[in-house]
Amino acid sequence: MILSHKHKFIYIKTRKTASSSIEAMLSRVCGPEDVITPTTDRLMTGERMPPQNYRLNHPLAPKRSLWRKLMLRPERTYHPTIGFYEHIPAWRIKAYVGDDIWNDYYKFTFERNPWDKQVSWYIYKTKSREQRPSFESFLANKEKACVENHSLYTVDGEIAVDFLGRYENLADDLAHVLKTIGIEGATPLPQLNVFGSGDKYQSFYTDKTRKLVEEWYAPEITLFSYTF
Repeated sequence: MILSHKHKFIYIKTRKTASSSIEAMLSRVCGPEDVITPTTDRLMTGERMPPQNYRLNHPLAPKRSLWRKLMLRPERTYHPTIGFYEHIPAWRIKAYVGDDIWNDYYKFTFERNPWDKQVSWYIYKTKSREQRPSFESFLANKEKACVENHSLYTVDGEIAVDFLGRYENLADDLAHVLKTIGIEGATPLPQLNVFGSGDKYQSFYTDKTRKLVEEWYAPEITLFSYTF
């Protein structure tokens, strides 16, 4: 997630939508007062500027539990208790920044065809396994397998951003965003955190798993008229 006071925009970071690459590119145009959240990707490539200004002392921010403090458990930089964090939802950002900034700044993010996104997530989450589980067995655990973004860019079921781009049209949609926020000559989009099999995503599916993804991501499919 990036909150730029310099350019007056808020980028909400969704999952498996080239978000690490977009975040890295946007981080390089940020000013010293802008918010860049830490990332769990740990991509120390020199493409991404270091995190800054993400800690927040706000009455609505969750507090770190007493038992974690007493047990000296390390602070998790992807958790709400630090303030702004990587995949923070729109409703929480709005609560933290207030109506004036929220309404004045240009808010944007990206979504991806759920069937394609699910395969990318599967490959990413199983990349370090010596023996990769089957796609169907991976989907058997919804809590770990589901890579839902809809709740990040909606509030009470309504779209909360000014622009919701498509991963499938990333180059044109990102160019539109950069023109809108007045960023000229941005550095090229780096290729970070890219995982693919080389096969078309449809080849991973059976009728059962295709319908399962259709059920999990019904709001996004309806919103974008996505098809398998």
